[in-house]
Amino acid sequence: MEIPETIVCVDCGSAARRLTLPPEEGWEVGDFVAYRCTGCNDRWDLVVAEEDGPAAESPYAAEIRALFESRRDPALPPDQR
Repeated sequence: MEIPETIVCVDCGSAARRLTLPPEEGWEVGDFVAYRCTGCNDRWDLVVAEEDGPAAESPYAAEIRALFESRRDPALPPDQR
């Protein structure tokens, strides 16, 4: 199972780098993985989940994701972001 080196911080949209080293026997469901944001310095502790199917996402998380996506290209007019 592959675990990303970086993720997007939900708080500020910056890259969060993985702190946890890969286990010798590889990642397994239920393992904890810690990340530290390069922008706001928040720490994120995530749990490895099943690879099968898409992850469940709350409507609130989808809203936040859309907000960060809209901020990626500030050159576009607001109605086209």
